[in-house]
Amino acid sequence: MDAKQWERRKNLICELVADDSYAPMKEKELAAFMQVSKEERDGLRELLRTLLAEGKIRLNAQGRYVKPGEDRLVGTFVANAKGFGFVEIEGREEDLYIPEDRTGGAFHQDRVQVALLPGRRAKRQEAEVVCVLEHGMKRLVGTYDHAGGFGFVIPDDHRVGTDIFVPKERSKGAVTGHKVVVELTAYGDGGHKPEGRVVEILGHENDPGVDILSIVRAYGLPEEFGEKVLNQAERVPEEILEADMAGRMDLRNLQMVTIDGEDAKDLDDAVSLYLDGEGLYHLGVHIADVSNYVQENSALDREALARGTSVYLADRVIPMLPHRLSNGICSLNQGVDRLALSCLMTIDGRGEVTDYQIAETVVRVDRRMTYTAVRKILEEHDETERQEYEALVPMFEKMEELATILRERRHRRGSIDFDFAESRILMDEDGRPLEIRPYERSVATKLIEDFMLIANETVAQHFFWLELPFVYRTHEKPDPDRIMRLSAFIRNFGYHIRLTGEEVHPKELQKLLDRIAGTDEETLISRLALRSMKQAKYTVDCTGHFGLACRYYCHFTSPIRRYPDLQIHRIIKEQLRGRLREERIEHYAQKLPEVAAQASRTERRAQEAERETVKLKKAQYMEEHIGEVYEGVISGITQWGVYVELPNTVEGLIHVAVLPGDYYYYDEEAYEMVGRDTGRRFRLGERVAVQVRDVDRALRTVDFTLFEEEEM
Repeated sequence: MDAKQWERRKNLICELVADDSYAPMKEKELAAFMQVSKEERDGLRELLRTLLAEGKIRLNAQGRYVKPGEDRLVGTFVANAKGFGFVEIEGREEDLYIPEDRTGGAFHQDRVQVALLPGRRAKRQEAEVVCVLEHGMKRLVGTYDHAGGFGFVIPDDHRVGTDIFVPKERSKGAVTGHKVVVELTAYGDGGHKPEGRVVEILGHENDPGVDILSIVRAYGLPEEFGEKVLNQAERVPEEILEADMAGRMDLRNLQMVTIDGEDAKDLDDAVSLYLDGEGLYHLGVHIADVSNYVQENSALDREALARGTSVYLADRVIPMLPHRLSNGICSLNQGVDRLALSCLMTIDGRGEVTDYQIAETVVRVDRRMTYTAVRKILEEHDETERQEYEALVPMFEKMEELATILRERRHRRGSIDFDFAESRILMDEDGRPLEIRPYERSVATKLIEDFMLIANETVAQHFFWLELPFVYRTHEKPDPDRIMRLSAFIRNFGYHIRLTGEEVHPKELQKLLDRIAGTDEETLISRLALRSMKQAKYTVDCTGHFGLACRYYCHFTSPIRRYPDLQIHRIIKEQLRGRLREERIEHYAQKLPEVAAQASRTERRAQEAERETVKLKKAQYMEEHIGEVYEGVISGITQWGVYVELPNTVEGLIHVAVLPGDYYYYDEEAYEMVGRDTGRRFRLGERVAVQVRDVDRALRTVDFTLFEEEEM
């Protein structure tokens, strides 16, 4: 393409995209429209790059060319220690890839505006940061390193790929090895490091509890309650008042229990069950009426909304509500009167709810049961336990019967159950991990899960048909691209899933999981199926729950530890009392979208903090086992290595560089690591022997090497 033709085509493209009748086109469509031959395609691509760089055209979210100023995207920049980054955009399935020379000086967690670029990195669209709109990270946690007349803070978050310079007068007296919180005062540029000042010294990095406290601060988890909040909590009575019981259904003579873990202190749900003469089950799910004590827009309520959820870390719980409420008047403790919201359901032999009532109630729990005790009664038929709880054993047996029916009903409609083991970490008083083992689901934990699920469904369906503002728990259908990739992959093993267009019904995934149960490829395909799923969230629109294969779902059963449950309890009570008039309906219609968004944000924050805590404790545990040999299962494969999960749930990496006997490369389509010369393959789900090679506590990672039989 000569200079004259170059300029003519440049002008043509600019005029074309500026025309009001122009329909945005991709590169291939532009080539066809402009009658560009295949031999000239590279020249057109270079021309489009030039126009993008000059800002005369832009790429929109669909990868089509539009006039400048259209379709600029805003999102959150996620840095990588290697210099490049990603931008997460709400509502967009895939992140955008930001090359190292296109970050525009953005810092980790900055709110940025981006423009799309024509290239792709793997499956991600490339983009460049046009401008930083707002710095998202105001403080960070790290380790202080003294260096004469100044110091540096080495961030715990490895995505922040640079140290923070701290002048001596702003160090707060920190010494080398202190874990500190540093407030950023400058974000740096090409020639200068970011600067900051130490605002809190958490303790020495080796002091007990400082490791978890560092995670608490890094995620901005609020620990202490403010004076106003505590004062309000103190004014809450220790026993329920006669006036509060007025007009409520009295269920104190109904046999009911709580079933929780041994260590649980905030007991917010109780269950009751009896069988009538017609063979119908009468299940009661009774939930602590927290909203009676946490009034809307009070200091307690504002703090609960800000926290969003209780956070369960390895050595502590950060509660949503002060202990005086969560462990006191709002806890359904044995033998005391408590206020509750009850979902009373009549269920037939097929697990269908034939009738129900949602009511404000007064309850009195007969026994505080543990999962262990109920498991011993139902699974082990332990005579000692059965004698101690003799009066309750018939109810437990009926509960097991009904739970099985409810589970079979969910299975019939296609509910998906990924049964991956969670970790249980046992620690000493200084927080050192002594043992890590899988947390086993038993008949008792499943029973409670089944009853909570049916109550949540029933409440959600009731309020959907009332057409009132509400907060639902929704789970969208999987992304079609991921499902298509899963479908193509499982055909290698002789399996298939039936698709309707590019969509899949949850029952198809459930059938797949049933077919692979007990096979060598079970772990492999289960993990890939899980990765194809989206994340559940809170919304004001009842769009259904894909994983549970149900049309209506909400969170009703845990108002002590989840704000959405507390929020909908208020709506339920106002509706029961006939107070949801036009003004209140409008009030909730305005308020609930932000409540749902905040609940989703704080849930993700809690999940990430909990995950990081578990990774930290696993790394600390494996430090004591370097050199030991274990058998594990390959749980992940990437271009940089093979991940192996041990029976105790610890996961480590065999780096591709230490795989023996060959040069290995990652076959992305087959999810395999393949030896170039030997053809040896490592597959997801394969059992391998590994030796613990190293642990990086700062990165919370464990490194393995492959352990061959001849090494023994």
